[in-house]
Amino acid sequence: MSHPALAAADDAFARALADSARGPQRDGVFALWLVVRAALASAPAAPRQADRLRALASRLRSLNTPAPLRRSLSTALADLGAPRAAAPAAVLTQLAAPAAECLGRQAGEAVQAAARATRPTPRP
Repeated sequence: MSHPALAAADDAFARALADSARGPQRDGVFALWLVVRAALASAPAAPRQADRLRALASRLRSLNTPAPLRRSLSTALADLGAPRAAAPAAVLTQLAAPAAECLGRQAGEAVQAAARATRPTPRP
């Protein structure tokens, strides 16, 4: 499933990965990118969505991310996988501040852009 914001998010995170040093910074950007992609592709009723989110949570545990970001990513995955899943825009909006704090303004702005792109457009 392709989301219109996915290409823009991929570009923003690819630049952030290229600009980040190895270690927790780069792992954090990568982990954030994975969660943003999961949020953009989320469809709670989609078959195997829960399996995908569990696999992603397992993958995130293997990365060395800053602690505040790690907690925020875990919360985001829980929100996306809940029986009454939170809207992707809300999940991404909540990730923007910890992303900016831990990884820098560029990462926070990329998450905010993805959140804006997931909001439904008002009908005229």
